[in-house]
Amino acid sequence: MTVIVRDFRPEDAEAVSRSRQACIPFQVATPRSVLFDVETANPAAKFRLLVAERNGEIIGTAYAGIAYDSSEPGQAYATPQVHPDHRGHGAGGLLLRTAEEHLAAEGATSLYAWAMDDPTNLAFAAERGYRPTRSSHFQRLDLARTDLPELPGTLPPGVELRTAADYEADPRPMFVADAEATADEPSDIATDFDDYEDWVRHTWDNPLLDRGFSTVVTVGGEVAAFTAAFTDGATRYVSGMTGTLRAHRGRGLAKLAKTDSLLRARAAGCTDAYTSNDGANGPMLTINKWFGYEICATEVRHVRTVG
Repeated sequence: MTVIVRDFRPEDAEAVSRSRQACIPFQVATPRSVLFDVETANPAAKFRLLVAERNGEIIGTAYAGIAYDSSEPGQAYATPQVHPDHRGHGAGGLLLRTAEEHLAAEGATSLYAWAMDDPTNLAFAAERGYRPTRSSHFQRLDLARTDLPELPGTLPPGVELRTAADYEADPRPMFVADAEATADEPSDIATDFDDYEDWVRHTWDNPLLDRGFSTVVTVGGEVAAFTAAFTDGATRYVSGMTGTLRAHRGRGLAKLAKTDSLLRARAAGCTDAYTSNDGANGPMLTINKWFGYEICATEVRHVRTVG
C-alpha cells in the first residue's frame, strides 16, 4: 500500500519510540520523551514531528525544525529515520521532502541532516543534493562485563563529587557550565546559549535526564566539570554531554565525573552504556576509549541549500 506522511498525534508516542529505537539503538527514546519533545517545542523552532505510515503502521519519523537558538538565521534540521524492516517503500524520501517543504516555507536556507555511514544511506543523501560536512561516532560500553576504574580514595584539595540532583533548587550553575562546555563543542551550527528558561524547559526538565546519575565535580564549591546521563529507566544509559569548564581543563576532572556516573549507573542495574562524539573531538574520544568504549557505528552530517 501507499506510504503517507502526516503530523504526529499523541496516540503515536509508543509506536514512534519503538521505531526510533529500532533505527538508532545507540540512543534512548520513550513514549514520554517523544511527547515531551512535541509538547515543549519552542514556537520559534517551527517544529514538526512527521511520521510515515504504511498499512496503518508507523514505519518512520523525522524531527524537523529551525535552529532558533543559532547565531546565524536560516539554519534548520531534519533527519528521516525508517524502521529497518520497512525500508525500500519510499518512506525516507517522502519524509525528507515533506520536511524540506515545511522548513523552506518557514525561512530555512540551510538544512542539516544525519546519514549513517554506509553506502545506501550516503547515496540517499547524495542523490538529494546533500553534501557531507562532519562525522560522529557512536560508542558502546558493556557495563555488565567491563571493569570500570575505581574512584580515587582521596580527592584533591577542594574537589568534591556531587550530582545534578543537588542543584534541583537552583539549576542555574548547571546552565552556566553547560553553556560554556557546549560553546566549545565542534558543530556546524553555532548556538547562542543564553536563554536560561528555555534550557530549563528543554534540557533540565527532559524526562530522560537522570539527575542522580549525572555527576558534577566542583572545585572550591563551584561547578568545574560534569557529565549528563540519560536513561530509559531500565538498563540503557546514554551520555548526553560531558564537559569541563575552561579554567579547569587538563586535570582529569571529566574522567572523574564519568567514572562516578558509570559506577552509579551500573550499581543501579544499567547494563549498556552509549555515547557519541564528533569525529573532531579528540579529547573525548580518547577518554571514552580509555574507559573501554568501542565504536559501534558512525553517522555523517550533511547539508544542502533550501528555499
